[in-house]
This record gives sequence, C-alpha cells and structure tokens, in this order.
Amino acid sequence: MDATLNLQKAAAPVIDKLNAWGLNAVKMLPNLVVAVIVLIFSVLMAFVVGRVVHRMVVRISPYGHVARLMAGMSRLIVIAGGVILALSAMSLDRAVASLLAGVGIVGIAIGFASKDIAGDYMAGFLIHFTHPFRTGHIIQVGNFFGYVESIEMRATKCHTQQGQKVIIPNRKIIEGEIINYSISGVRRVDLPISVSYSVDLQVLEDLVIEAVESLEVRNSERPVELFYEGFNGTAVNFMVRFWTEPEQTTFLKARSEAIKAIDHTFKAHGITLPSQNVSLDFGITGGPSLREQLEGVNLSLSPPREEKAGKGKGSRKE
Repeated sequence: MDATLNLQKAAAPVIDKLNAWGLNAVKMLPNLVVAVIVLIFSVLMAFVVGRVVHRMVVRISPYGHVARLMAGMSRLIVIAGGVILALSAMSLDRAVASLLAGVGIVGIAIGFASKDIAGDYMAGFLIHFTHPFRTGHIIQVGNFFGYVESIEMRATKCHTQQGQKVIIPNRKIIEGEIINYSISGVRRVDLPISVSYSVDLQVLEDLVIEAVESLEVRNSERPVELFYEGFNGTAVNFMVRFWTEPEQTTFLKARSEAIKAIDHTFKAHGITLPSQNVSLDFGITGGPSLREQLEGVNLSLSPPREEKAGKGKGSRKE
C-alpha cells in the first residue's frame, strides 16, 4: 500500500506535466492549423511568383540564365517569409528571433571562413546583371585569351584557341580588366609594313589600299586606312588598318590574305622591302640589276707582267 502511494506521488509531477502539454497542444491546435496553411500557401505562392518573375525578366533581358536566377531567388524569399509567418502564428516569436540571430551568426562565420568563395558568388551576380560578355564571345582576362562557354554563379567556363578548358573564378574576372573582342561586332586588323626609300609614297599608298580593298573578308562598311609612322634607317614605316569580323579564325584569315595581296602588289610593281644586309642584286625583281648598273664601266684590268726569274749568263773571267 505504501509502495503504491509512493509511486503515485512520484508519477504525479510527470502526469501533471503531460496534462499541461496536452492542454497547451489543444490550445495551440488552431495556431498549428493556421501555420500549416500559411506554409502550404507560401509554397504555392513561391511557384507562382517564380513563374511571374521569370516571364518578366525574359521580356526585359534576353539572358535565360538571369531569368532562372531571379525566379529561384524570388521563390526562396517567398518560402522564407512563409516560414517566419508560420512561426509567428504559433506564437513562437522568440523562436523566430533566435532563428534569425542564428542564421546571421552562421552567415557571418561562413563569410569569414570562405570569403573568396563568397566573393566569387558576388562577382557572379555582377556578371549576370552587367553582362560584360556573353556565351561564345572572345575575351581576354589577364593572361587568358579564348572563348566563353558558360557563365555560372561561381566561375566562368572558357576554352582556349587550342581547345584547352579553362575555369576562371568570377572574382578574378571582376577584379581585372576585361577585353571583349566580340561585343562590337567588328575587329580591326593592324598590319605594320616597311619599304625602302626609293618608293614613291603616294603611289605606294594607292596600291596598298587598292590591294586590301579587294579582299572578301574585309568589312566593306569601313574604309581601309594607311598611316605613315616614320623613318627607320633605310626604311619608311607605315601601318595599314582595316576591319573584319571578330571571330578569331576570320581575323587570322583576313590578316593572312592582306599580307598575300600586298606582297603580290609589291612584286608586280617592283617595290622592295628594306634589308639590314648589303646584297648584290643580279637581276632579282625589285630594282636595276648589277649588270645594268655597271654598263659602260671598263673593268678590264691588265694582268701584271711576270718577270722571268732566271739566272743570267755571267762573264767569263779571262
């Protein structure tokens, strides 16, 4: 009998606590229902808001990855707001405050621990919204020169002209200079050339411009330009400039075709390139031959008389 009474006394606090919890659960039941409804509604609204944001961004910007990014962010914001409202509906304001404080502290700790990664993601946001380049563009970032394959949040994937894959962290792209060869739609070819002093410069200019204008790879909307830059020893230096498409293969082909066309014109009109070495021209195209220069010059030389060395007959002593 005493054992039963002692057991009841020991179990009484536990039973009272369970009863209190049950009463609180019954009291919280309406709030719990409201919280569940808020969560379901927030999830549905997140999908709706995501679609609306995606359509709006697609109408404003032609970049599909930006639209997907904005849609995903809007969904996360709506769902996070729903979770906070659900906790508030259950009168868990302290829990909400603790949750937000904990998220803030964790975010700060993660930020200090991985500041470079966070910087890459922040740079990714800037690249997605400022659009300094697009997929397929030819860019130069630091020592890299090549094509853009894809633009992601943490890094940009590229490949070189030789086909090697290169992954560049977005932070390094934003921190340095970006040269975009494709964004303007055209690319200029600069071709430095030197010729000898004997050439008539006005004739040379007309011939070179005519030769470059005949190229099919040249952009006909922009004129061919030729500028003389100065003298160098026995040469006159000048620069030929014309425009072509930004594609690297087209650029290299345009430069090669221009060199061939100018070389053909020089050979056809006897225009010579300067040389640092003294050479004798025996009829090579590009000027009077040595034979023509020496016409009328008497180069005959009389061979020296050979004195016959011999022993003369001596007089006999009588």
